[in-house]
Amino acid sequence: MKNIAIMTDSNSGISQSEAAKLGIYVLPMPFMIRGETYYEDVNLSQEQFYAMLTEGEEISTSMPAMGDTMDAWDRLLKEYDEVLYIPMSSGLSGSCSTAIMMSQDYEEYEGKVFVVDNHRISVTMRQSVLDAISLRDKGMSGAAIKQRLEEVKNESSIYIMVDTMYYLKRGGRVTPAAAALGTLLRIKPVLSIQGEKLDLFAKARTVKNAKSIMISQMKKEFAERFGSPDGAKMHLALAYTYDEEAALEWKKEVEEEFPGCEVVLNPLSLSVSCHIGPGALAIACSKVIEE
Repeated sequence: MKNIAIMTDSNSGISQSEAAKLGIYVLPMPFMIRGETYYEDVNLSQEQFYAMLTEGEEISTSMPAMGDTMDAWDRLLKEYDEVLYIPMSSGLSGSCSTAIMMSQDYEEYEGKVFVVDNHRISVTMRQSVLDAISLRDKGMSGAAIKQRLEEVKNESSIYIMVDTMYYLKRGGRVTPAAAALGTLLRIKPVLSIQGEKLDLFAKARTVKNAKSIMISQMKKEFAERFGSPDGAKMHLALAYTYDEEAALEWKKEVEEEFPGCEVVLNPLSLSVSCHIGPGALAIACSKVIEE
């Protein structure tokens, strides 16, 4: 059985300390702030990030440098036979396509580095990493794990309630006019991430209404899309930006609505938070991978 290193990036929401406990490797995403480069969970904490964001600092995200990715692979291949790399969805970032190109164009990586493009981000990407660990521990090769994760790429769903449209406007996700109208009407947009696309799913007038929309839609998908109305075949996860107290209340509400599911709660990665701002709440699911 080959010794396989599992690597992801910090879009997964997996911290460096958690990665060490799991025995995996997380490539930190870079941010440009005040003309300097910061790295998520290395020299940029959640607290520092939100302090700067709410103070109006211009914060931009970037792809990992090709050299940083290749250096990580080189280090891992000194200790492992293969590297399985699970980056952010190719539909939402160019980092996945770049990594695939590098794994194919450099002879030293041929047959040793497997880049997974399974259209996941954030909490569903996190679940892919956990699935990869389980499949590796069952004896599957890097190539086989990549194939299995890509086979189930469409078996996940994310809904996010955004507290304000300001950060969507700043990132060019909505027009200034739409953002101004949304702010005036106090709209709480509910966004949907299905595979490669980030779309507006609904416009709620209150946080309570937005939560109701997300819970109802998730129940519908459990039953109609995934064939698991009781949640027995599903992973259910929640995420949030900045407001942990509101997130814990959200978790309590979801647990009451989905009594058959274990509900996992984690902060959203900073690379996602940068585009939606503080006060967001998310619910996500992934179908359990069947053996």
